[in-house]
Amino acid sequence: MKYIIIGLGHFGSSLGQKLTTMGHEVIGVDPDMGKVEACKTYMTHTVCMNPSEPESVASLPVPSADAVVVCIGMNEGANILATAVMKQMKAKHLICRAISPLHRTILEAMHVDDIVYLEEETAHRWARKLNVKGLLDSYEITNEFSIVEVLVPKRYVGKTLAELSLRNNHNVLVLATVKLIEESNAIGVTRKTKQVKEMASATTVLEEGTVMVLYGRMKDIEAVL
Repeated sequence: MKYIIIGLGHFGSSLGQKLTTMGHEVIGVDPDMGKVEACKTYMTHTVCMNPSEPESVASLPVPSADAVVVCIGMNEGANILATAVMKQMKAKHLICRAISPLHRTILEAMHVDDIVYLEEETAHRWARKLNVKGLLDSYEITNEFSIVEVLVPKRYVGKTLAELSLRNNHNVLVLATVKLIEESNAIGVTRKTKQVKEMASATTVLEEGTVMVLYGRMKDIEAVL
């Protein structure tokens, strides 16, 4: 698939790098030549141009791109202008980063397809993580339902999912179990990475130190923990 990333700051450059690694064609755009040079080794194409000027971006294949992501941070004006230009160029799927609640409202009024509000989403995830003991990460599907990663509570260690019957007792579904593995990076620093142990079944035995991926209402998941 083909993606155009507008703005090669921390978010834009990281997104572009991951999409390129996944095998997609990525075109990175930024008016700062330093950022363009820094990203050219791990993106398909990088271009130095002002994304707020229609004349400058006329050469970009916006209509044929599967998605255009406006990642410009800090400068709301530049973000909104670039978004307007991408709308004018008939972007098939337009995703924009919002910097403030007012900015988000403006993007909604512009009928942007998807809005990324990193600060609010990150704060929400961390509030949950700090509030619920044993919760490692969460993804909110709706206001009511979420998918979360939790450490297996000690009282569940050695038991099968059939014995616990979490779906019947708590209305929570176990999707998978994940093992935490310690790996060393290039400079010898160790960190924990996740490896899916198995898709959950009735015979899955929960082990100490492993992670469960759960689906359900947060109040029910908290009851499980």
